Amino acid sequence: MTKRRVAAPCGTWRSPITAGLVAGQSVRLSEVRMDGDAIYWVEGRPTEGGRNALVCWRDGLAVDVLPPAFSVRTRVYEYGGGAFLVHEGAIYFSNDKDQRLYCARAGAAPYPITPESAAKLRYADATMDVRRRRLICVREDHRSGAPPVNALVSVRCDGDPEGGTVLWAGHDFCASPRLSPDGTQLAWLAWDHPNMPWDGTMLWLADVAEDGSLTNPRHIAGGRDESIFQPEWSPDGRLHFVSDRSGWWNLYCWQAGDSRALRPMPAEFGDPQWVLGMRTYAFVGPSLILCRYTQQGSDALALLDGAWRVIPSPYTAISSINASQGYAAFIATSPTQPPSVVRLNLATGGFTLLRRASDVPIDPEYISIATPISFPSAEGEEAYAFFYAPKHLDTTVPDDERPPLLVLCHGGPTGATHCGLNLKVQFWTSRGIGVLDVNYAGSSGYGRAYRRRLNGRWGIADVDDCIGGARYAVAQGWADPQRLMIAGSSAGGYTALCALAFRDVFSAGASYYGVSDLEALARETHKFESHYLDGLIGPYPACKEQYRARSPRYFADRIRAPVIFFQGLDDPVVPPAQSEAMFRALRNRGVPTAYLAFEGEQHGFRKSEHIQRALEAELYFYGRVFGFQPADQVAAVKIENLDEAAPC
Repeated sequence: MTKRRVAAPCGTWRSPITAGLVAGQSVRLSEVRMDGDAIYWVEGRPTEGGRNALVCWRDGLAVDVLPPAFSVRTRVYEYGGGAFLVHEGAIYFSNDKDQRLYCARAGAAPYPITPESAAKLRYADATMDVRRRRLICVREDHRSGAPPVNALVSVRCDGDPEGGTVLWAGHDFCASPRLSPDGTQLAWLAWDHPNMPWDGTMLWLADVAEDGSLTNPRHIAGGRDESIFQPEWSPDGRLHFVSDRSGWWNLYCWQAGDSRALRPMPAEFGDPQWVLGMRTYAFVGPSLILCRYTQQGSDALALLDGAWRVIPSPYTAISSINASQGYAAFIATSPTQPPSVVRLNLATGGFTLLRRASDVPIDPEYISIATPISFPSAEGEEAYAFFYAPKHLDTTVPDDERPPLLVLCHGGPTGATHCGLNLKVQFWTSRGIGVLDVNYAGSSGYGRAYRRRLNGRWGIADVDDCIGGARYAVAQGWADPQRLMIAGSSAGGYTALCALAFRDVFSAGASYYGVSDLEALARETHKFESHYLDGLIGPYPACKEQYRARSPRYFADRIRAPVIFFQGLDDPVVPPAQSEAMFRALRNRGVPTAYLAFEGEQHGFRKSEHIQRALEAELYFYGRVFGFQPADQVAAVKIENLDEAAPC
């Protein structure tokens, strides 16, 4: 018998998906690796101050393998990735506190293999050179000041007091060193400013001499206008990689100076390399590949070896694929299951869940399933999003009310959102607030042309798409046009602020460490992104006026809608001064605004108490602005210029 739902004003519904559940009972899963029959992964734990614990699963049991004093994280290129390697039970990892490489073996305490350097040397994305008992990895050297120097280096496994020997340098960035099975050749990626790795990268190949040096280095694929992703050697010694030369990131095999596409199709087999060590395919036989591919924002799995066989799967977001001994492991999310470490039996096609990001059971009647939509945007363009309707076990929207709508801008801008279960989205929908999660121009998953549609138009095309999506939702009857909200983090925060400053569609907004001053970002940001805006806006300072014209900070006087700001005080990417300047400008003009700053947080919040506080504060803020009373008992937020007698 179907339970009758009671109508109640949107925003007032009581939900079991609390901010505490979102923050404290969920871990961040990343970097799956396999070593024989053991499966390793990293868990970012908000309840442990954001520590990244290394977990090993074997024989049905998952255990932490490093003492609590260690946190597995590298800060190469600031965003990190590729923080550990396991070989025959020996674990080599970067420790967050001091950025040294350590080795850990069963029954022994971890010990450093690189010198004490006060984080002046950083390491990532290692591969094992068994013959020479060394690691080959990316090193970022900050000893000479800014900008740091990036190079491929070798580090002796038994300890390297010099901090590594440079094998190759000469480009601004390098990544993905991969040694051939016989140890005689090394492949890697490189790129130079102003490119980002999704714009154009070069695939290099060199011979490895007996003494370990690299000889005969040659550029074999890629370039300024071709992005190469994840070079990988097959067990039978053929080099593979992903390239977007066709307009889509497809798989290629390189042999004898020639490369061929293995499965040409309008799908993405790669991702923007915001972090190191990313893997979207793995070899499960001499030439058999297990691959993840993306179409229309949703992921699927297939086996490829001349023939093409899709593997039935409930998962719509898949990453970090590894394989060993007849099994594969990866991180996967479905519309009803949170991100999980999953093992795939390649013989049977069966999936086993090893670890969920959250083990708290949630009644499926509270889970809103995404509806993929496409909609018209400006200048005849088409854009994409996932719409989540309000959903509750026993509460529904009154007949005379249309729900508020929260438009989310992901923090790319070349990243992407997916339709897997996201408890932060469900936090809103289970309270009667609809969510539109937008894959605006520049997002990955829709081909190179869509990714490049943002070039020269950041702050314009992305805003057009968010507004187009909001208007589409209103036209469908899904949302109240007077209660449209927009929120985003980092670059998504910039999009949200631009929408509030340059358009008059949204009635409230939230910026999580969002960019407001493009000039400051161009001048002050770290090396990896120091020329990122050349493509999105134009070269600086030649295009200085354009930077100012697209910076919300200089147009804060146009913002009439209430805005709440969230900021980490140790953020090296978007310094606190940007959020603080926007907050002061709105406060001084009489616009309702609030500002919450968090000690010890960088670019992205990692501590459970801060994640919870921010989410509850955002709900409180919208309640005060729109006059609904949330069922949650949350701490008040000081909102400037809002009548203290206003309803909450």
